Amino acid sequence: MFRNILLATDGSPASTPAAELAVGLARTHGARLVALYVIDPYPYLGVGEASAVGFQAYMASAYEHASAAHARVQALCATGDPVDLQLRRIEDASAPEGILQAARDESADLVVVGSHGRSGLQRLMVGSVAARVVAQSPVPVLVARGHA
Repeated sequence: MFRNILLATDGSPASTPAAELAVGLARTHGARLVALYVIDPYPYLGVGEASAVGFQAYMASAYEHASAAHARVQALCATGDPVDLQLRRIEDASAPEGILQAARDESADLVVVGSHGRSGLQRLMVGSVAARVVAQSPVPVLVARGHA
């Protein structure tokens, strides 16, 4: 049923159930799995003094987090039947924009995302990447509830 599954992961505990589901679905359907990590734009450009050193430190940390998140998905794929896994990173985009763009670029027929399970004022203040992806995705989105 699914041939191209896009997993959006940020490496947080909330993304673990999503990764487990995505790997299981890819294995069951013999689908290609793309594990995506979106690096948010550098938050300090245009605010005060822009520092090349600060930007480099931000990007180095983001790459490190992306590698760790990808390694967790690779570890899940390493046990059991093989999974056609591709790792992808998008830079300088908000998480919802990056996920939706990758879904189009990869011809995904399913997007899997985790949810922190926030509600009320906390959700209003922080926002919900999963909710924005669900609202704007042209393909089905599976939201896995994670740990807050």
